[in-house]
Amino acid sequence: MTVTIWHNPRCSKSRQTLALLRAHGIEPELVEYLKDPPDADVLRAVLSKLGLGPRDLMRKGEAVYKERGLADTALGDDALIAAMAADPILIERPVVINGDKAAIGRPPEAVLGILD
Repeated sequence: MTVTIWHNPRCSKSRQTLALLRAHGIEPELVEYLKDPPDADVLRAVLSKLGLGPRDLMRKGEAVYKERGLADTALGDDALIAAMAADPILIERPVVINGDKAAIGRPPEAVLGILD
């Protein structure tokens, strides 16, 4: 099983989720998504695995969210996905991916359901 975590080492939830995975004997592939951001196609695939829309994966409290006017409900999925690809700080963290399943580690225990 290859488990991947979109990780931000400065984020406590991301660190807690990584520690939880390791406590369950899983050494995930670490993707520091702020340094190596996913492109639009990868974001679409992960959103599908999460069963979420783009707005559900966005960190709405980030300054760039407000600066770019991303709260505008007229913006479509493509625009929101492009914004996350361009400014990965907008992506909620951490995201854990296991095959065709994914979960957001908020709380960290939320990822346990995709580890079977």
